[in-house]
Amino acid sequence: MSSPLDRRLNAYRPDLADRRLQGQVTADRFADGAPASVVMPVADLRPKPDLSSGIDTQLLFGEPVRVFDRQDGWAWVQAEIDGYVGYLPEEHLDQPVTPTHWITVPRTFVYPEAELRKVPLSALSMGSRIRVIGEAETRGTRYFLLQGGGAVIARHCLPLGTAPAEDYVTLAGLYLETPYLWGGRSGFGIDCSGLVQLAAMLAGHSVPRDSDMQANFGQPLERQELKRGDLAFWKGHVAILEDPDTILHANGHTMTVAREPLDAAIERIGWLYGQPTGYRRFL
Repeated sequence: MSSPLDRRLNAYRPDLADRRLQGQVTADRFADGAPASVVMPVADLRPKPDLSSGIDTQLLFGEPVRVFDRQDGWAWVQAEIDGYVGYLPEEHLDQPVTPTHWITVPRTFVYPEAELRKVPLSALSMGSRIRVIGEAETRGTRYFLLQGGGAVIARHCLPLGTAPAEDYVTLAGLYLETPYLWGGRSGFGIDCSGLVQLAAMLAGHSVPRDSDMQANFGQPLERQELKRGDLAFWKGHVAILEDPDTILHANGHTMTVAREPLDAAIERIGWLYGQPTGYRRFL
């Protein structure tokens, strides 16, 4: 049986497929998948179980996945947040955890205890999900104590699902100067569509992961209709309209998240990638 299903968003291989796809794809067997949670600050999701393979996207600490296969130290998973399918090292996963809070600043440290003078254990990106089991205060600074150990600055967190700002463009602006990373989806490195998805997620909106998916999401617009929060698309690229004449985007020109006049971006990008392919409004 041939299938037009997008392999980025549907878990199927000749030997194994998601049971929900039974009748749509051909596979030797079907499985429900087992729940798990990401336990690395940032986990690279790849199209093949090979560290030399490029990064398709990234999963953040505490995000849930369904595991369909474990073999030779790799796990084949589907992200629960956006449905993305790929491979990551098995050690990047553990038993599912129900998070209570998420990180709402671009980056924060995890300390071994409620003491900022201690050497951090790790750092977490905005959007990471944590389970808080207690609180402590040291010299007037309040900390959340985490399941599994460690402490984070309490003011860097909000209850899971609580938006740090209603306007997702404001949240996208918090990533200014974050390094550009192909496939990146964190406060340590991010690409153009990752910026759109993460900022929207923090404001309570669900948006597809890749720019070609986002280009078919929401309502098409003409240039003269653009307003704050709309999206501008080029072949393989997306930018957020900060206002009708200004964009925010993670881009390979500055290799950062940057602010740029829309007309200047159109002129600069045009010689290599052509004119914008369209504009969309998803809110």
